[in-house]
Amino acid sequence: MLHTTEIKVRGYHLDLYGHVNNARYLEFLEEARWNLLEERGDISWFMQQQLALVVSRIDIRYKRPATMGDVIVIETRLDRIEERTGVIVQRIVRADNGKVVAEADVTIAVVHPDTQGALMIEGELATRLGALIVETAE
Repeated sequence: MLHTTEIKVRGYHLDLYGHVNNARYLEFLEEARWNLLEERGDISWFMQQQLALVVSRIDIRYKRPATMGDVIVIETRLDRIEERTGVIVQRIVRADNGKVVAEADVTIAVVHPDTQGALMIEGELATRLGALIVETAE
């Protein structure tokens, strides 16, 4: 099942043109990823293992603006796991009409403070992350 996070656009999210500032979309996407991990991931296990999920790349495509009072829904799913990375696909849509505001592909890696670079995603780590993958009919 696709994970969703709902956010109401407030005045402090806006730029001088009355649109959500592009940097705020990154915060909205991050909030939705944290919600996914809190609700479906096992954050306590990651913390016990001293593992951190870090963003190594974000490809965001802006489609249309969101403005004051809009309620937006961020759809979030782990799309795939690769050798040292995973790709989270996110889509921001307006709740009132379902129009796409932005889409993003977020590449994540897993790091440990005692290890240099991204860890191999294998074993228990692969199992726990793999539980977040959502198959779609697309």
